Amino acid sequence: MALATLGNSEFDRDTAVTRSAPGVYDTHLCAGWTIIQAVNGGYLLAVMGRALADALPHPDPLSVSAHYLTASVPGPAVVRTDVVRSGRTMSTGTARLIQFAEDGTEVERLRVLATYGDLDALPDDVRTTAKPPAIPPYEHCLGADAAPGGRPAIPGSTAITDRLALRLDPATAGWAVGAPSGKGEMRAWFGLADGRDPDPLSLLLTVDALPPTAFEIGLSGWVPTVELTVHVRHRPAPGPLRVAITTRNLAGGFLEEDAEVWDSEDRLVAQSRQLARALLEG
Repeated sequence: MALATLGNSEFDRDTAVTRSAPGVYDTHLCAGWTIIQAVNGGYLLAVMGRALADALPHPDPLSVSAHYLTASVPGPAVVRTDVVRSGRTMSTGTARLIQFAEDGTEVERLRVLATYGDLDALPDDVRTTAKPPAIPPYEHCLGADAAPGGRPAIPGSTAITDRLALRLDPATAGWAVGAPSGKGEMRAWFGLADGRDPDPLSLLLTVDALPPTAFEIGLSGWVPTVELTVHVRHRPAPGPLRVAITTRNLAGGFLEEDAEVWDSEDRLVAQSRQLARALLEG
């Protein structure tokens, strides 16, 4: 079977936007990117990112910050953008994701502030102490349908699972067999199921597509995102990505998730921090 290519994959089709007026884009939020009946926050961010890439004069997201106001549902939506500043090397804009109630009332789902630039024009100099996560080889990690004891690594019926090539580090999948480590860590190999290679836009999905670290803390159920900020650091090389997410502090019913995404050439291509609500009855 031929692999999907950039611009010709399910991800590209399902994040497509159509300009209906200056700065205004029609889109359709697809049910295939839901998790526990809610539309995945990373997918929503990719939809917003695609609209901003058209509205702004620079092609690539550098920093994207989103506040999730109400839960999105599959169906029609509108993205309204505004150019805040347009400079020589960077531009900044805002975007709002709107859906409509049964009586026609507008409901704002998501608001984004983003800065775009050209990743190919950035300097090559790298000085870092960051190291790629230590994850077992791909074939030794756990897919969505294979976990210790024969139980699913990702329980429940979540449509997004079918769209991802996700292989979890067994050391962070104890929650799948009722034995969470308590460490608040999640690591995995990541790709799209149709074989499409990663790009800056898909990285906005990647940082929010793994099971929540709350599972390894011992909680269960939906962990809704309150705010998510993504920094795209490099255009990713073809091939699977490695994702490491950690939570150090759960307090007051909220937790943070810090994510790093590494490409097949051992480059740190994206980082993120997310504030999420935690369901404490798990």
